[in-house]
Amino acid sequence: MQAYQDVLSEILIDADALQKRVHELGEQISADYRGSDLLLICILRGGVPFMVDLSRNINIPHMMDFMAVSSYGAGRRESSGSARVTLDLQTDILNRDVLLVEDIIDSGHTIASVLHMLSTRQPNSLKVCALLDKPERREAHVPIDYLGFTIPNKFVFGYGLDLDEYYRNLPFVGVVDLDKYKPSE
Repeated sequence: MQAYQDVLSEILIDADALQKRVHELGEQISADYRGSDLLLICILRGGVPFMVDLSRNINIPHMMDFMAVSSYGAGRRESSGSARVTLDLQTDILNRDVLLVEDIIDSGHTIASVLHMLSTRQPNSLKVCALLDKPERREAHVPIDYLGFTIPNKFVFGYGLDLDEYYRNLPFVGVVDLDKYKPSE
């Protein structure tokens, strides 16, 4: 695996800007959901760092659950467009206020599929909180109720987003230098 510094072309969103925006989102969500039965659902694995930080900034009682959804084939950087649940929720969402926490919305196909599936389980409300949005790539409509940042159509990694499953732990969102990056086989 290449060192991230060898393939980093730029830091798109630094750690301070990320934490400031996550704090603002936490305050907004706390105000909007005061008095409700809030359940945060994280799409694994990329959304974990964002959801953990977001949860720490939400000052009302809430629960968390996780689901894993696959729409990427091995070694692919683009979604196949079809979502497959590989780990389902442990929590019943009937009559719950559900906030789906996602790292990035790209084409929109995966999150649209998840929203459709979860809506059939009859939550009281179902909204989306995304750290990053790439509107240039959108193919399926996805309502984003809480948004961290709108970004250009660049290959990004860090703060939950992986580069061949590595570097999710970086405290910033960086852009991959495609001239220097060599995907793992």
